[in-house]
Amino acid sequence: MKGEDGVKYGMTLGQFERGARTVPALTASYLADLGEAKGKQELFKHQSPQILRALRESAIVESAVSSSRIEGVMVRPARVAAVLRGRAALHDRAEEEVRGYRDALRLVHERGARLAVSEATIKRLHQVVRGEVWDAGRYREKAMDIIERYPDGRHRVRFSAVPAAQVASTMGELVEQWDVNRTGQLVHPLVAAAAVNLDFLCIHPFRDGNGRVSRLLLLLQCYHLGLEVGRYVSLERLIERNRNRYYETLESSSQRWHQGRHDPWPYINYILYILKSAYREFEERASSTGPQRGAKTEAIVKVIQDQPGSFRVADVQRLAPAAGPDLIRHVLKHLQAQGRVKCLGRGRSAQWRRTGEWN
Repeated sequence: MKGEDGVKYGMTLGQFERGARTVPALTASYLADLGEAKGKQELFKHQSPQILRALRESAIVESAVSSSRIEGVMVRPARVAAVLRGRAALHDRAEEEVRGYRDALRLVHERGARLAVSEATIKRLHQVVRGEVWDAGRYREKAMDIIERYPDGRHRVRFSAVPAAQVASTMGELVEQWDVNRTGQLVHPLVAAAAVNLDFLCIHPFRDGNGRVSRLLLLLQCYHLGLEVGRYVSLERLIERNRNRYYETLESSSQRWHQGRHDPWPYINYILYILKSAYREFEERASSTGPQRGAKTEAIVKVIQDQPGSFRVADVQRLAPAAGPDLIRHVLKHLQAQGRVKCLGRGRSAQWRRTGEWN
């Protein structure tokens, strides 16, 4: 695909097709680890049904909250349960989008590899996430620059997306290259998945919601490749936890993308790192041989670790539904004794906050 100035756009899989297929040592290491993890996947899927059910429930909630929060879409902790676990009336646009992400997640989880990686699917996921917005499910119609803003008011153009007139044809080429690699396998399928994810973000096909759709697309690609870890561990939570590295590698790999001279490996390695981290967490939690209480305790600790500010026992319970309030208070007191959290008040509705001891 050529731009208006005749320059061929980057299209990472196109680079590989032209012969740039040398895999860095770090990438090879990640691929080996992920191959081993995939081989053990079925073993862990046959562990305690209670643990797996709790992991699935937790992953849906964490993914919807984290993926939206990365884009600045926030829901009050007290409203998370109503937004994600029922059909209660929604209060604002943010709640609509978080519930929309939940619905899109369910679509991907339920259909899995039976849901095609296609333009139609990508538009459908965007439509579900964006809901009633006028251009939900439609490619953007105007030029778009990715702007980075600084606290002092300064800003800079970090990246200029593909011109609107060429979004449809470029997206068509992206999906075609994914299909071609699945057939001919020019590069390792996981490398191809990460490369498509990078190109999708560089194309920036929608006016808004591109980041969220990119994460849904990654989850869908994993299902097509037989990697089901995203069903049990929130990839979005891990990306949010490592968001600085996400932005750094995306910026690094998008440089000179328009000219097809970019270095895709920083971002590819980041995606592989996230998947490896997810499998490590899945194995640790699913292979637990201790009582269910141990799995619940670990789930509580992970929820607390991801809290961005103050929180209550009820907030933790919404994100770790398998755990009861008494166990959550017990864990909080244990963490308080370790200096990892502090209590900001008294009584059953007291607020808590993490301390720097987690770093």
